[in-house]
Amino acid sequence: MLRIHFTGEDLPRTRLAAGPDAMWELLLSLYRLRRPQGSAVFGPWRRRVGPRVPDSARMLTDLVPPSGYAVDFLTPVTASGTLEAGSEALRGTCRTRLRDDLVELTVRHPDRHVPGWVGGLAAGRPETLGRLADAVTEYARVCLAPDWDRISAEVRHDQSLRCKALAEGGWPEVLGDIHPSARWSFPVLELDYPADHDIYLDGRGLILQPSVFCWGPPVTLLDPELPPVLTYPVANVSRWSVASREAPADREKAIAALLGRTRARVLETIALGPVRSSDHEGAGRLRSQMMAARRWSPAS
Repeated sequence: MLRIHFTGEDLPRTRLAAGPDAMWELLLSLYRLRRPQGSAVFGPWRRRVGPRVPDSARMLTDLVPPSGYAVDFLTPVTASGTLEAGSEALRGTCRTRLRDDLVELTVRHPDRHVPGWVGGLAAGRPETLGRLADAVTEYARVCLAPDWDRISAEVRHDQSLRCKALAEGGWPEVLGDIHPSARWSFPVLELDYPADHDIYLDGRGLILQPSVFCWGPPVTLLDPELPPVLTYPVANVSRWSVASREAPADREKAIAALLGRTRARVLETIALGPVRSSDHEGAGRLRSQMMAARRWSPAS
């Protein structure tokens, strides 16, 4: 179980991330690429990018096992969350952070082979850090960039839902609904987690980071001294899954040709648009569309 301990100063300092974080999406996509979970959602993406993963990504998989702990320094907190900012922060990682995270990695995965290049990383050699940052950039270019507009759209969609919840019910509404396992009772937010882990915010606040490639429970950094961040799955990752199978224009044309435009719009609303029981206006529009679809048929 993950327990995040708030103080009275932490809620005002808690914030929603400004957009997707490229380094978190990169890290979590490495898990999705090598694990079978979520195949209905991530299967099309795996099939597209799997044969194209660059050889340099081996440096990344050396630091990100198929499951369990991965080094904290691969997901530095930056103001913008862009790949450029993350790569620059990675290049500037101090030797103590590199060494401590790599020791943690070997302790938590004792049976994994440690390749020789990791020694240069543990020593903080700039040339090794540079190679790692270049590997990050190359992997992102091949495996994330083609889908980045859709990833960004789904993160923004999640943010709009959280902003609405914040306006209607404040932070208790947001935190209590951040994930199906979330249990909020001030001053502690509890979430399902692979191991017991406590984070004491101590007035630092919390960054809430939605992610397309986060699957299952939310994730966070191991070191409690690092800036607190909770990375959680976007509200409806199936939106990205459906959209990533083919170009949106092609998909819309195909559905409209099969069902007609009115029914296609209804289907799109049901498949991609979150319909909340409290959204009476949206539900009314959906019912009207469905009635219109029933009155019309290709045979009429």
